[in-house]
Amino acid sequence: MSETTTTSATDDETLLARARAALWQAVSAGDEPAAMRAVFAALDDGAATEHVLLEVIAAVQNRVGEEWAAGRLTVAREHAATAIHERVIAAMAHHAPAPPPGSAGAVTVACVDGEWHALPARLLAEVLRHRGHRVDFLGAHVPTPHLIAHLHQTAPAVLALSSSLPTRLPAAHTAITAVQAIGIPVLVGGAAFGADGRHARLLGADAWAPDARAAADVLGRGLPRPSPGAARLTVDDLPHLGDQEYTLVMRDRRGLVRDTLTALEERLPAMRAYTGAQRERTAEDIAHIVDFLAAALYTDDDRLFTDFLLWTGDVLEARRVPARYLDPALAAMTEHLKDFPRTLALLARGRAALRARDTRPPVPGPASHHER
Repeated sequence: MSETTTTSATDDETLLARARAALWQAVSAGDEPAAMRAVFAALDDGAATEHVLLEVIAAVQNRVGEEWAAGRLTVAREHAATAIHERVIAAMAHHAPAPPPGSAGAVTVACVDGEWHALPARLLAEVLRHRGHRVDFLGAHVPTPHLIAHLHQTAPAVLALSSSLPTRLPAAHTAITAVQAIGIPVLVGGAAFGADGRHARLLGADAWAPDARAAADVLGRGLPRPSPGAARLTVDDLPHLGDQEYTLVMRDRRGLVRDTLTALEERLPAMRAYTGAQRERTAEDIAHIVDFLAAALYTDDDRLFTDFLLWTGDVLEARRVPARYLDPALAAMTEHLKDFPRTLALLARGRAALRARDTRPPVPGPASHHER
């Protein structure tokens, strides 16, 4: 590598680091004009659009999630920061339009049914546009029947499907099999599919990518079309679902949340003094535990559930709520679900993971586990 190349790379990183610092300061203060200036200054100084999208905006958004999880950023401020980033990306499209589409195939980019975290998909769509793809960006929460109808009309070369929350994996599985049945390959990405792509492979996706740049590289090489035909049955991919535990737990979800909340009030006398808002938030937390339990049953993946519990423990303690308060909820669920052996084993592993949890000061990671 020449000295000029090394110097140029160093200069680029300095430029991007300066932009990250300025953008973080702007979004943490809710200052949209300052956020625009930070990004456009980097572009005007020669930073590549893809680098600004992924190494400035995406990096700052990741920090926003970390700060929320650590209790240093409110939900409202997190939502405001995300909205600012979305408007900055839209403004970038007019500031530096993408080149005309080249020979690369058309790509539809969409979020899984029930997935409202659209920013990762939006970043991918913009990266693909700047690499010469024709992109049809559908945004957040695309119900699968409507997605299939749209794909019949537009016939893209590939569907890029995004999901951040593992609780959306059953919906992702439905979409993957339905889209493949009409002869369109599916590339998936997002935290829901695991840092190693294990859930993408489990659900039969044609390809997986850990980030937008890797996804663009995969699509640049092209994906073969699957043979059209009848959609696979769920149990063809996931034979463990034959025990019906996932279906029965989801069917009883509301009752399980209600009974767990009642049991907690009996086991934890302090809860009797909770305000209505505190009680509602506790019910929401229990509902999230049930949803992740169900997702772990669907995928037969213990780590999905235990990782969520450990992350939740860190988030609770960052808000000065002892993580040990999770165990009574799991104990109550164990009593309620005593007739489901696979579910009981998951709950036991979750309780064991919490007991073995480090007592270190918690530093929660990005909030991909949780709906905010």
